[in-house]
Amino acid sequence: MPNRTTRLAGLVLVLALAACGSGTTASTAADGTASTAADGTTSTAAGGIRLVSADEGATLLEGASDDLVILDVRTPEEFSEARIDGAVMIDFYDDDFEAQLATLDPDATYLLYCRSGNRSGQTTEIMRTLGFTDVADVDGGILAWTSAGLPVVAG
Repeated sequence: MPNRTTRLAGLVLVLALAACGSGTTASTAADGTASTAADGTTSTAAGGIRLVSADEGATLLEGASDDLVILDVRTPEEFSEARIDGAVMIDFYDDDFEAQLATLDPDATYLLYCRSGNRSGQTTEIMRTLGFTDVADVDGGILAWTSAGLPVVAG
């Protein structure tokens, strides 16, 4: 039987791996449909909590309904450098981050991003536990967005 130190080391390893994830885990839509892109990432049809490419995120913005919320979970400094136009920011590192998320409408549609996908990937799990039903997380974050040549605003 493993001793206490071994169990603690295992727990730390699991937590470290979860924290270092890039947010590439996606769930299937309510209807169970999912698709896998050529790069191996999985996204779902409209609805559900899913990972989308920067181009898919841009397409979502183009056909956006009035309830679409562009949610940036980076720091204020990162937000001021470059952001998707119309984004609202909630700093992932705020002590009350989860409480701030809980004030949002869980039935709205969200386009979620951070810098590279790590923080937004962790945020999708929080949003899932809070009952959010339609969250598209941009795989690779704002770095992927700008690399795809998609527009951002500064200031």
